[in-house]
Amino acid sequence: MDFPVSESVARMKSSSTFKAMNAAANLREQGFDVIDLTVGEPDFPTPEFIKDLAIEGLHKEVTKYTPPAGMKSFVESISHFYAEQFGATVSPKEVAAACGGKQAIFNAACAILNPGDECLIPKPYWVSFPEMVTFTGATPVFIETEETDFILSAEQVENALTDKTKLLIINSPSNPSGRVVPPDEMRKIIEICAERNVYVLTDECYLFFVYSPAEVFTSAVLPENLRSFVCIAGSFSKTYAMTGWRIGYTIAPEDWTKAIVKLQSHSATHPTSFVQYACARAMERREESMNAVQKMLAEYKRRRDWLIPELNKISGFKCAMPEGAFYAFLDVRDLLGEKFKFSEDVADFLLNEAQVVTTDGAGFGAEGFLRLSYATSLENLQTAVERMNNLFKSKPRSA
Repeated sequence: MDFPVSESVARMKSSSTFKAMNAAANLREQGFDVIDLTVGEPDFPTPEFIKDLAIEGLHKEVTKYTPPAGMKSFVESISHFYAEQFGATVSPKEVAAACGGKQAIFNAACAILNPGDECLIPKPYWVSFPEMVTFTGATPVFIETEETDFILSAEQVENALTDKTKLLIINSPSNPSGRVVPPDEMRKIIEICAERNVYVLTDECYLFFVYSPAEVFTSAVLPENLRSFVCIAGSFSKTYAMTGWRIGYTIAPEDWTKAIVKLQSHSATHPTSFVQYACARAMERREESMNAVQKMLAEYKRRRDWLIPELNKISGFKCAMPEGAFYAFLDVRDLLGEKFKFSEDVADFLLNEAQVVTTDGAGFGAEGFLRLSYATSLENLQTAVERMNNLFKSKPRSA
């Protein structure tokens, strides 16, 4: 007899990013030399001082339950950090700890969406956004952004709003495209939503991974009349190379935060206590924390600046320069035809013929694209490009 899986889970699709990661793992088990460009996590170690702080927490016996919203020191450290780093006024009562950025987004969506609601999601999107919305019984409604080079505009949002729209989810810098919504445009988007009583969930997971001249921007700096419609999902995972630590947070109006905390009290309860301790202390050492981030950002920029021009030299490839995060969103539509019907076929070809693992853009709502992560060494990127070039050859040089 088939297992009677719940309707909420049955409606959800499996993660395409984890599918690609599993494909890479299977090839490695078979002895292949695999270059994995799927991984959405920093290839740097967690900064030593943060690891030391976690050990300090253990020795101080910070190993018991904490409040569902998080330890007092944790929520206060987030409040103080945003005040010092951005000049934002964030009350500790607006902060809730979460088991990573993913749970922060899931909690926020579940706390506000009902069956019959509509949730706007710009394309391309992180693979989990529509599945989280689907789980709540609400309907994901997608906004096409290719005409603006995958950068969401206020006009696109305004044209997509309906009487059923309850929530808009924005991820900037974007996974998978690496594009960044300019601060002025972000404010216009939130103003339009607030005028229509539509709430906004901003995924700021890649907040500090922005390459000049693009600007780092958090919705926490918006005035109170706009902030009252916004929930910020933050994460230590990418910023501080702490993916396995599973620690994130939300910043939202107090009523939204209370609903998030209520939900968490019946699920994960709270993130790991000594991890909260380490993060709280790291936020107090803001200069040291940001120095660690800047070192990672400089290396990502070095890789990006080499990789994108090299990809554009390969026949059938087109790739815009990302302004943030650590992904190249590769347009392979010129390759589609008799040999390759879908971008998935191109990804499979790279996997089987070159042992280069990429993620099909269809999972992000963008058929005809591949996502390549450059959160790996420059040597790996050089090997991957060499293998791809051997398959597709370089474009002829113009006279």
